[in-house]
Amino acid sequence: MDMPCIPCSGAAPPLHTPTPTPSSQGEHRLTEPRLSKISLRGSLDASGAPDPCISPATAWTLGEGTPVTPPGALQAEMATKMDVSPAAVPPGPGKTLQKQWLEVVGVFHYVFAFLFLVPFAMVLLLFLLFTRLWPLSVLYLMWIYLDRDTPSQEGRQIMWTKRWRIWKHQRDYFPIKLVKTAELPPSQNYVLGSHPHGIMSTGAFCNFTTECNAFSQRFPGLQPWLATLAGLFYLPVFRDYIMAVGLRPVSRHSLDFVLSQPQRGQAVVIVIGGAQESLYSAPGRNCLALKRHKGFVRLALRHGASLVPVYSFGENDTFKGMNFSKGSWQYLCQVIFKKIVGFPPCIFWGRGLFSPNSWGLLPLPIPITTVVGGPIPVPQCSSPSQEQVDHYHRLYMDALERLFEEHKESCGVPASTHLTFL
Repeated sequence: MDMPCIPCSGAAPPLHTPTPTPSSQGEHRLTEPRLSKISLRGSLDASGAPDPCISPATAWTLGEGTPVTPPGALQAEMATKMDVSPAAVPPGPGKTLQKQWLEVVGVFHYVFAFLFLVPFAMVLLLFLLFTRLWPLSVLYLMWIYLDRDTPSQEGRQIMWTKRWRIWKHQRDYFPIKLVKTAELPPSQNYVLGSHPHGIMSTGAFCNFTTECNAFSQRFPGLQPWLATLAGLFYLPVFRDYIMAVGLRPVSRHSLDFVLSQPQRGQAVVIVIGGAQESLYSAPGRNCLALKRHKGFVRLALRHGASLVPVYSFGENDTFKGMNFSKGSWQYLCQVIFKKIVGFPPCIFWGRGLFSPNSWGLLPLPIPITTVVGGPIPVPQCSSPSQEQVDHYHRLYMDALERLFEEHKESCGVPASTHLTFL
């Protein structure tokens, strides 16, 4: 998860109605399609050429309708077959007005922290410098300097923040699910690669830094640490907020510290594509910046930590946006800005705060399903060779692709859709 992108205006589309589809055995299986097919126009980039990440067969856009909850029997069957936590089963359609507003407030809290907490805190500190309370700003800035090594070492995680009720309201807004496909014994350490980045990495944040989907019960004995941009831990107030919920810098020193602990069961979660991948985020897209990203494999080899692929279906569908072709001047400006600041500016929009039919900064209520794959055993090598890194990187890409293919239809993704590695 990285710094936010720059929002733009647009219209938020309504949701699509789930429909039962016949399976190969003649039975009816309930799916939750988030996308409906449109013309080839939706798969063109800014220059008018076909988008390499969306083929004519996989050009999709958000459809119409409202969410329909499956009958109780089918809900139980789906939760059993997919090994979904009970809390992840979508709630019924009869939500009270109070519940709907609580969900909106839960999502607004996340968006506000993601987009506005940093400028709000900096303006507040600057304002206090010109008042009688100026010592507060000076003392806090001194505290940041003295506390600069804490994020990369033991951190300052507060366990009760993981159980805030606001996270459950945020979960129900989409809803967000957590699917377990294999056991992860706590006798091992793990490096979880989370895909895709999307705009705000909502699925990874909710499932790995909070208990809204009971991660500690689903994976007993594991301690997850979501890694994010190291520069965020120098920002006033925001650094303390993200440390409290268990985020760490995605630096070598920070991750080596976690995986070197004598207590096993440490699970480092890295959004592999990083901020670069947010440039490819759009409804119906499944493009991953992974081919040249191999640092996480070296990390796993140095500590003998098993690699685990993770994919959040629906993450790219929660915001609409504008994507520019690689040869355009807009894309070049985004890349240059990213090299200087650490994150690229991109244009996105969602729904409004008070009306789902207006544009705004809230994400669209599209279901997000985070599927955790099986572990890939990795030997411990203090100085791994390039051949070893390339070998386990290929194994990881193959495992991630299998995970996507096996679960895409049950998560509402068309069968003709495939991953694109960039």
